[in-house]
Amino acid sequence: MPNILLIDDDTELTGLLKEVLSFEGFDVSEANNGEEGLALLNEQVDLILLDVMMPKLNGMETLKRLRENWQTPVLMLTAKGEEIDRVIGLELGADDYLPKPFSDRELLARMRAILRRTQSNTPSKGSKSSDCIEYQDIQVFPGKQEAYCQGEPIELTTTELALLSHFIQNPGQTLTKEALSLDVLGKRLAAFDRAIDMHVSNLRKKLPERADGKARIKTLRGRGYLLVEED
Repeated sequence: MPNILLIDDDTELTGLLKEVLSFEGFDVSEANNGEEGLALLNEQVDLILLDVMMPKLNGMETLKRLRENWQTPVLMLTAKGEEIDRVIGLELGADDYLPKPFSDRELLARMRAILRRTQSNTPSKGSKSSDCIEYQDIQVFPGKQEAYCQGEPIELTTTELALLSHFIQNPGQTLTKEALSLDVLGKRLAAFDRAIDMHVSNLRKKLPERADGKARIKTLRGRGYLLVEED
């Protein structure tokens, strides 16, 4: 049973969501502000639903503090039309966002897509957690949720790790935003959706430069991205 931490100051909404999610088989803990949410966070939490507008500690500051010590997946709940909140949330390390108001069906779809990414990086019974995906000087250990570049660890969110894994399994291939959104985020690319762009940007910032000074991930304007091959 996945453990969900719901952080939102709208007590009526949290009550309704807890009822819906419990019916769908989730174990839900709730907090009504960022401080309470951070106090409840532990290793058993599989996914955080985080509202942006809250008293005491808003969603952005909560996410910023959370990412100092935790890589737990985060689905931001943003006000409809507030694109800046979505962009900032993704820059700070959110895995996805969902504008309010939203339907139960859409929320569940987004949650399950994120949880599938997490579970796909968890070793199944009998498998080795040390299984490695490797290309050039990059190593990814999906089972351990770890990544290394030039022998040094890189702190990546669940989504960033899934994105890096996808790139190094397809070096030199043009990967469209549409394909990356489906394969990595588990959702169709909507108009003006910048989630993939922001995740790629975050990943670039965290990867050290190549020894030859060339970019690791190249942008192909109007087409997508590719992981640059060795000469």
